[in-house]
Formats: sequence, structure tokens, C-alpha cells
Amino acid sequence: MHKVVLATALTLLSALGIAQNQTSNERPRAADLGINVGVLPRGPLNAITDVDGVLVGQTTIIRGDNIRTGVTAILPHAGNLYREKVPGAVFVGNGYGKMTGSTQVEELGEIEGPVLLTNTTSVSQVADALTTYMIGLPGNEDVLSFNPVVGETNDGYLNDIRGRHVSPDDVFAAIKSAKGGPVAEGAVGAGTGTVAFGWKGGIGTASRRLPANLGGYTVGVLVQTNFGGVLTIAGAPVGQELGQYYLREELQKAGNGRDRADGSCMIVVATDAPMDSRNLKRLAARAILGLARTGSASSNGSGDYAIAFSTASQNRIRTADKALTRHTETVTNDTMSPLFEATIEATEEAIYNSMLKATTTTGNGHTVKALPIEETKGVLKKYGVIR
Repeated sequence: MHKVVLATALTLLSALGIAQNQTSNERPRAADLGINVGVLPRGPLNAITDVDGVLVGQTTIIRGDNIRTGVTAILPHAGNLYREKVPGAVFVGNGYGKMTGSTQVEELGEIEGPVLLTNTTSVSQVADALTTYMIGLPGNEDVLSFNPVVGETNDGYLNDIRGRHVSPDDVFAAIKSAKGGPVAEGAVGAGTGTVAFGWKGGIGTASRRLPANLGGYTVGVLVQTNFGGVLTIAGAPVGQELGQYYLREELQKAGNGRDRADGSCMIVVATDAPMDSRNLKRLAARAILGLARTGSASSNGSGDYAIAFSTASQNRIRTADKALTRHTETVTNDTMSPLFEATIEATEEAIYNSMLKATTTTGNGHTVKALPIEETKGVLKKYGVIR
């Protein structure tokens, strides 16, 4: 059976055995429900692509009854990223993961290619394909070393993860399709087979824009959610009210005590604020606070990583520049606090969007239901989050 792209083949999905309550486009985002996360204004698209120059591309892989996976690509700019690297940093909330490229980013403070997300067992394949893509670009004929940055979550509950079904063509398609504008969310790309808080997880995004008197900078976040805990939305105990949360059975002295909070969350943070890698790492660390606000405790088996980069053109690391020194511009430490708040708020909302936009999915012998919208609205109204 041929590969099916979720966004354009809903009728065929039914034939493939995927339970589909609503299309992703019909399901609301947090803003559509009137959920206000934090105090800062959203960007125009409320997406990572609100950061000037950032592009996102996705390949959704759905085949037969067992394959539910994909690739999501985030490009800091549309040029040759190896020739014009961007300042970057990685922060590890809990290191139970298989992310490639982090040590070189830590050492040099640079990201030299697209940031790719996929499933756990496909990381090496995706990194290999990304390397092939980058060294094959015009102008990179002399490149002898490339550092692929690839993150993952384990989608093995809904996907035949042992089959390692992500191909080089899937990777190339995600990168080549990358564009600005609205970003598809929910059960798409690297989020096709993920699970969050016991409901369907996926890809989510959000942004915050600082007012002019705070610099006017934008922070955008994209997440791949596949973790557990006690779902909380803007302070409302949604997971508890709906009877689905980590340790519920143990606290009620029933069940087998199996940890259901394991999983992972990949967080990509982009900003147009000029920063060096040191302050980008500080920014990435705040993304974990946004993750915590949703009810995650970064359990033992959860790989929680934040990757941050700055798109400020004056700080690009251009390989053609052979000068002995390089002049950069960076916001002051005292300027960072509003950017921290923006990162926390955008991360929190992106996680909500990943679940609200996700649809009920069947695969690999299991069905994971989407977060029920009407029941969730009832809880949010009860706790005064929405009217």
C-alpha cells in the first residue's frame, strides 16, 4: 500500500482502520477555546514561523494497520545552513533520549543544519539522510564533517517502531517542503504516532511577541509530545477531572503500579532576539518550566530536550569569513527575563495545541483517543479558565 499523507487523505484513512473523530482542522487550538496562557501577546500565526525566516516541513507516514510515524523539519533560515550557521544551544531536562548532535552544539554553540524530529529507532537513519542532504547541497562540495541534530520520541505504541520505516526520501521531503506560514499540528509528521497524558499527542506550536519597550522580539516554540503525568491546562486539573492521570490506579490502591508517565518531549525554541549560545541555553532551560506547567514531572523514562537557536542575521557564523575575530550582538542578561516568560508561555501553549489538534488514532493494534473537547471545555469552565 502506498504512503498516505494524513492532511489530504481523510477518506482513505478510514479504510486503513484509523478512527477519526474530527479532522485536525475542525479541532480547536487553545486560543480558539479562549484559553489565555500567560500575559504576553501571541504572534500573528501563534507559531514558530512567526520568527522571521523559520521554516517548517513535515512528512506524515501512514501505511497499513501498523505504521504511524513521520519526520518534522525545522529550518532556522532558507539559506545554506552549513555556510551560514546559527547560534544554538541544547538543554536537557531528563536525558532518557537518543538525540544526536548535542555535544557539538554544546561545545561550539552552533547549529549547522535543519533540526529534525522523528521516532526513536529511526534517529540514525534520519541523521544519515540529513547528512546526505547537506553535503549534497550546491556549495558544500568540500564539506568533510557535518553535525546532524536529530531528536526523537518513542511512538512504538501506535507504530511498528522496530520496522524503522522512515526512508531518506521521507527526510528529503520534509526538508524540501519546509515553508513559513501556518504549521500543521496534531497527528502529523513526527507526532503521527505519539501519546501525551494518555490521549493522542503530536506536533504543536505557539509564539509570543514582546512589546516594543521590551525589544519587540518574537519567541516561537514547536513541540513533539509523547509523555505522561497529570494534565493541567492553564491551572485546571483536566486529567484528574477526566479520570486519566499518572498514579491514579496506585493512589486508589488498584492496578499493577506500572509507570505510565514515561515518554519524551522534544521542544524547539526559535527567537529573532540576538543571542549567544550561553543565553540561548538559558532560554532553552525555561522551556522545561513550560513543560512542567502542563503536568509533566519529567519521569525516569522521559527524554525531555529543548533546542534553542537565534535567527538574528548579524550573529550568523559564516564559514567564508576567515577573520581571526568575529563581532556579534547579544541582548543583555537583564533583557532576558521577558524572553524567559515568552518561552515558558509559548511552550505551555504549544503542548496544549499538540493535544487539542490531535485526532483519535488506531495503529499497531492499539487505539489512542483524542482529548475530548466538550468534556475538557466543561472542566475549563468549572475552574474559570474559559467562560
